[in-house]
Amino acid sequence: MSDLLKNIDARTKLAGTNKLEILMFSLGTDNRTGREETFGINVFKVREVMRIPAITRAPEMPNAVEGMVSLRGTLVPVIDLAKYIGIETDSKPDIMIVTEYNGHTQGFLVRAVDNILRLDWSAMRVPPQMLVAEMGGLVTAITELKDKRLVMMLDVEKVLSETGHFDSDETIFKSVQPLGKDRTVFFADDSSVARNQITKTLDAMQVKHISAINGRQAWDELLKLADYADAANRPLKEMVNVILTDVEMPEMDGYMLTRKIKSDKRFAGIPVLMHSSLSSTSNEQMGKAVGVDEYVPKFEAQKLAQTLARLLA
Repeated sequence: MSDLLKNIDARTKLAGTNKLEILMFSLGTDNRTGREETFGINVFKVREVMRIPAITRAPEMPNAVEGMVSLRGTLVPVIDLAKYIGIETDSKPDIMIVTEYNGHTQGFLVRAVDNILRLDWSAMRVPPQMLVAEMGGLVTAITELKDKRLVMMLDVEKVLSETGHFDSDETIFKSVQPLGKDRTVFFADDSSVARNQITKTLDAMQVKHISAINGRQAWDELLKLADYADAANRPLKEMVNVILTDVEMPEMDGYMLTRKIKSDKRFAGIPVLMHSSLSSTSNEQMGKAVGVDEYVPKFEAQKLAQTLARLLA
């Protein structure tokens, strides 16, 4: 337990330094290209890496969902990432990466895992628009290794949304109550799935919104708004009432974005709400360490709306 606390404390100190650790993995050689690409996942989301246990097949599951396994008494769905992405390979997956997102546990089948890489979020680049269009927004960030390999960060929220239907119930958004006040929320998220959910929630609340696709773009846009408010001799908090940010974003993460906001007096009085699938206690501690006012898990539209309503009131 003491080692765990030390580990949490060490990672908490990374908050606001714009650093992350990613576990690199491969899905096998694609028969169409003859290449074996490298992918990455945030270490914070990885519970364990193991050999694939016996999988129980179940009827009427999505194509990429292989079935389920029992891990210490918990039934965990298993997703074959190569099948989901559409990689045609003769290689069989050997490893299961057990991940946790927003309280949901699932296993991802991969061909092999590489090492853990610590790097700056500034080294994670927004993918070219052509790649975004080709893969439907599945790749949210790319970085280049010293050996010239490119590592692609997958939008696992998109994978879970399409295989687990976490955000498919439209009645959730219909039950959200309008705020009844003229308010504006600025939000930043690199996941198209998350941006869609936030937009639906804010629209249901009848709240105006401005968005950015990563922390760097968000900070640039917020600085422009701050300059405009200065020129108009108006408090910025009259123009932006809440700032909502994801944690994992290329170029600048949510911790660094929050630290910048909280260190600029022009943003005084504007609460920062962190909205993340990294929902463990340690991640909330990291958010508080940089000054986050509230922390809400993703895929919980009702809780997001309730928190926003309280902050906007």
